[in-house]
Amino acid sequence: MSLKCGIVGLPNVGKSTLFNCISSGKAQSANFPFCTIEPNVGSTVVPDERLQALADICHPQRVIPATVEIVDIAGLVKGASKGEGLGNQFLANIRETDAILHVLRCFDDPNIVHVDGSVDPVRDKEVIDTELQLKDLETVENRLAKSVKQAQGGDKTARKLVEVLGRYKEALVQGKNARSVALDNEEQEQLARDLFLLTNKPVLYVCNVDEASAKDGNAYVEAVRKAVEGEDAGILVIAAQVESDIAELESYEERRMFLEDIGLEKSGVERLIQSAYALLGLRTFFTAGADECRAWTIRVGDKAPKAAGVIHSDFEKGFIRAEVIKYADFISLKSEPACRAAGKLGVEGKDYVVQDGDIMHFLFNV
Repeated sequence: MSLKCGIVGLPNVGKSTLFNCISSGKAQSANFPFCTIEPNVGSTVVPDERLQALADICHPQRVIPATVEIVDIAGLVKGASKGEGLGNQFLANIRETDAILHVLRCFDDPNIVHVDGSVDPVRDKEVIDTELQLKDLETVENRLAKSVKQAQGGDKTARKLVEVLGRYKEALVQGKNARSVALDNEEQEQLARDLFLLTNKPVLYVCNVDEASAKDGNAYVEAVRKAVEGEDAGILVIAAQVESDIAELESYEERRMFLEDIGLEKSGVERLIQSAYALLGLRTFFTAGADECRAWTIRVGDKAPKAAGVIHSDFEKGFIRAEVIKYADFISLKSEPACRAAGKLGVEGKDYVVQDGDIMHFLFNV
């Protein structure tokens, strides 16, 4: 399952530094606007202690974690919706992502220039929100004009789309993001998904702070929290420069000691990747055995045949049933035969909704 999170923000807020920390890709990082032109793409592992626990029991030849794709997109400026700066390119790149990691500068440093001359994360957020909203409004108005004509001609789907578009237009004109609009049913939600609106994508606001604020945040972070109240969005505090220092350390032990010294249990990168995974609406199931222990990615609500198809399309086409062991039971009983003997192996059909952490084996016939 190939899903992307796009890292966005104004120039010089720490996007590329953060990208370098969390991704296998390496973006240029420098103290001038538009340092990133073409989007940098990298794949990063999703930290999951459960996979290692399974490997400790099964002693497999291979251990394969889940991954998520991260895209570092060029910085945005005012007027991007009209093509200013790298606006058209930025908006095209962000449209291709599934979720947004919006980096906001929440630290003071006179040696790092700010494109607007001062640090104000709420203003920075509003700049990007406005540009995305303006582009969405343009999209909505164009589709609305076409759909109204089709609805007048008797097209029932167009009539339903007109209602959805009307709600989005009303919100966007008021300076609200499309994700703030509550729709009535699955049919409307599908019509909305087909619009690919920029402000309808799930978003996580990443507050980039200095080392002293890495644990508890600061006044800038509190201002952001207040500004996003009522939005369906999350906030994560991270010190990108500290994460860069951690990434340079050679061993796991050194990284743990560093985190303990600054009072953190997990690195910001680990928390960010896990948050991005959740932001995309993803969950993990496992396959575990002597050959391989592997984490597989599905969406929340996916049923057993869909999960089988993640492994191989033939598994979904010829799905017969799934054998399911709950993670806690496997860890407790230490093997599949022991779980089977204890009655902890369930046999599930096509309607079974896969749960996060399920250990699964699929039976199929093609």
